[in-house]
Amino acid sequence: MKLFTLGPVEMFPYTLECSAEQVPYFRTSEFSEVVLECEALLKQFAHARDEDKVVFLTSSGTGAMEATVMNCLTTQDHVLVIDGGSFGHRFVQLCELHQIPHEVIHLEHGEALSAEHLEAYRDTDLTALLVNIDETSTCQLYPIDMLSAFCKSKGMLLIVDAISSFLIDPLDFTASGVDALILSSQKAFALAPGLSMVLLSERMYEERVSKIKSPSMYFDFMDHLVNGKRGQTPFTPAVGVILQLNQRLRAIREIGLETLLDHAAELARDFRARVTELPVELADYPLSNACTPIIFKDGNAVEVFETLKNEYGLFVTPTGGPLHDTVLRVGHMGNLTIEDNTLLIDTLRKVLCG
Repeated sequence: MKLFTLGPVEMFPYTLECSAEQVPYFRTSEFSEVVLECEALLKQFAHARDEDKVVFLTSSGTGAMEATVMNCLTTQDHVLVIDGGSFGHRFVQLCELHQIPHEVIHLEHGEALSAEHLEAYRDTDLTALLVNIDETSTCQLYPIDMLSAFCKSKGMLLIVDAISSFLIDPLDFTASGVDALILSSQKAFALAPGLSMVLLSERMYEERVSKIKSPSMYFDFMDHLVNGKRGQTPFTPAVGVILQLNQRLRAIREIGLETLLDHAAELARDFRARVTELPVELADYPLSNACTPIIFKDGNAVEVFETLKNEYGLFVTPTGGPLHDTVLRVGHMGNLTIEDNTLLIDTLRKVLCG
């Protein structure tokens, strides 16, 4: 089995070895040291400051998205949401559920986010912007510099879901003025699902988190942050995944963040250059290095997915909704190489061209 999926992704051997070990008891000084080291390394790789804070949540990415909405926004806010796919729409649904007043920039399929979309809200009284910086359902990478400049010019909070983009596309938490950065374990971290992290700016903590009474006991950021000072969480965390995270972050420190980002960019460029030789099409909007959407004009995407899975043990990611029959997404995250690209391209050629 080889995973070219968008989460879980192909794990590294050391992570698989770690996951096979006995999960230890966690209310110890030794485990606290692990958590505190994870916090420090996450801040380092995000280019955050010492004053910024990290919340560790035992949940999927959607849980972290909802927790961020609950702890950072109120019914007195007026937010702008980028809705360019199923994950951007999830922010819309969360705002509706928690009664956060909001405006929506809805992008049609194939439509790139532009400055004109934002300028339409230049004179609107807004307090925050919510965006999935890599809209994973389409693989579109939104321009963080443009979004940052817009928020800074209006004094808005910037909440970024970077679950698919972190450690894949360059991102500077401090320079871009991000106030909440949402991460999850099963993407470029290449770990088991079940652990999410939210990096909070000092401003977000001082102006929002420390003042908002969370409507949730389990997802109360203040409770997590109080416990986090001693390297613990208020409830049982995903202990095994945190140990995997610690090991993975240490490995990234050894190889260097820039080396990791360069490898992701190289994988994406190589695959996109090769796949154009096949009878498929690529999207023409800006793409994240995390994934590539392949368009099958003959409507045989599901058939290709099943053939790759059942006959060759290669897994790509199908697409839901109206793109179900025409789009497959190929991930470039985790333990993948140029040789793996060659394997997938050669297999696709067999499936499509005989």
